[in-house]
Amino acid sequence: MAANPLWYHTLDLPGVTTPGWFDLRPVVSKLPWPEVKGRRCLDVATYDGFFAFELERRGAAEVVAVDIASHEDWDWPLSARARGIAYLNAAAGPKGRGFEIAAEALGSKVERRFISVYDLSPETVGSFDVVVCGNLLLHLRDPFLALEAIHSVCAGHLLSVEAVDLRLSGLGRRSTYMRLNGNDSQWLVPNRAAYLRMLDLCAFDIERVAPLFMTPFGEAHPSPRFSVLGRVARLPFGGPGVPSTSALAVPRPISA
Repeated sequence: MAANPLWYHTLDLPGVTTPGWFDLRPVVSKLPWPEVKGRRCLDVATYDGFFAFELERRGAAEVVAVDIASHEDWDWPLSARARGIAYLNAAAGPKGRGFEIAAEALGSKVERRFISVYDLSPETVGSFDVVVCGNLLLHLRDPFLALEAIHSVCAGHLLSVEAVDLRLSGLGRRSTYMRLNGNDSQWLVPNRAAYLRMLDLCAFDIERVAPLFMTPFGEAHPSPRFSVLGRVARLPFGGPGVPSTSALAVPRPISA
């Protein structure tokens, strides 16, 4: 475990639990899962592999996990690109090392491939019965293009899990807003209504939506700084963490 200086996911490995930035273990039961057993499944932007290994644990016949190959491949804002790449090269080490360690420890058969979400297509990866995409869209310059690429390889269900803006979500169930974030690796954070509208615009029909929940910070996450109002607003959803929701959707056919 110590060979990987930065764990993004908290993972239960044989005899040890990784000190991740985010702990998705309490989140799993809150998600509107489709049937996974015996299906061909894709985990988009797998990082340390939490969802890929969960799909495997649930009995998927095949799991492919895709991610970018290096820190240079993030969608960095121009003003932060050099600084962000230098930081992650120093703090995180080689991209994907955590997945390698975890897969070996678990004896996993997940196939990992270095492919950007933008490059997903039937020609590059084929099609899948279940696609999982967790907490990726806010890190992308063009989340709509990414959803279109996911649509092209999704033959069954998309399980999407994403961060949402809690304050903007309180402005109404149908009011669609996005917050332009100011930190290095995040772009637009939608409210709940805008997130669902994004799926609709990219030709996904929504079957089920999870209530708002908090994605807990993991042991390694830097101590977050919240205002008093921010802390109080999070209490009904499980305390400190990242406000999130999840949708189960199916792709609509696209006419020529």
